[in-house]
Amino acid sequence: MPNDQRPPTREAISELTTERLSVYLRCLQWLESEGKATISSHELASRFHLNSAQIRKDLANFGELGIRGVGYNVESLKSALIDALGLDRTRRVVILGAGNLGMALADYRGFHGAGFSIRAMFDTDPAKSGRKSRSGVPVFPLDELPRIVREEQVEIGVIAVPADAAQEVYERLCETGVCAILNFAPAQLCPQPGIKLRNVDLRINLEALSFFLKNAEHACETE
Repeated sequence: MPNDQRPPTREAISELTTERLSVYLRCLQWLESEGKATISSHELASRFHLNSAQIRKDLANFGELGIRGVGYNVESLKSALIDALGLDRTRRVVILGAGNLGMALADYRGFHGAGFSIRAMFDTDPAKSGRKSRSGVPVFPLDELPRIVREEQVEIGVIAVPADAAQEVYERLCETGVCAILNFAPAQLCPQPGIKLRNVDLRINLEALSFFLKNAEHACETE
């Protein structure tokens, strides 16, 4: 990288760009499994239904990753994206809530071996303490959260509890020093400064689809 070309700060990269980098990484992993050595932005876009100009713009944030007339080296670009996304080391994760959703997340293959390690689950139900998910993730009482976070050097917390318990669980996670939290609870949390919070509300997405269907039905009725 030229001396006058500094990589952008993490704050300068938008969340939408970050999400696209994750998509590119999955595409490159697929290409690598096929034995593909190089690929152009146009071919990458064509194969995975992406936008070639957007690909070039996003990747330009991280320097000259491609070779004009040749394209991108799949292995090198994959390594660059892994580094950019902070996946060059394993991020340790805990899940708050050992119900059906929490158990499903603990056993999700997309976490394990992909830069993340689910170290523990927590629940307020005494009957669940001492159990394990199918993949072997242990369940602890919620009071054990600070100790486990400290001993396991946990960086990410996942909230998978009912809506009425989500804010309290969020605050307890923040108190442990965990500063990156993914919330699956259908609740609007009051964020704390310095804590990165991402919400995944499945109902909102379903309602958006219902809105689309309602408009489509209305359009058909007026034709």
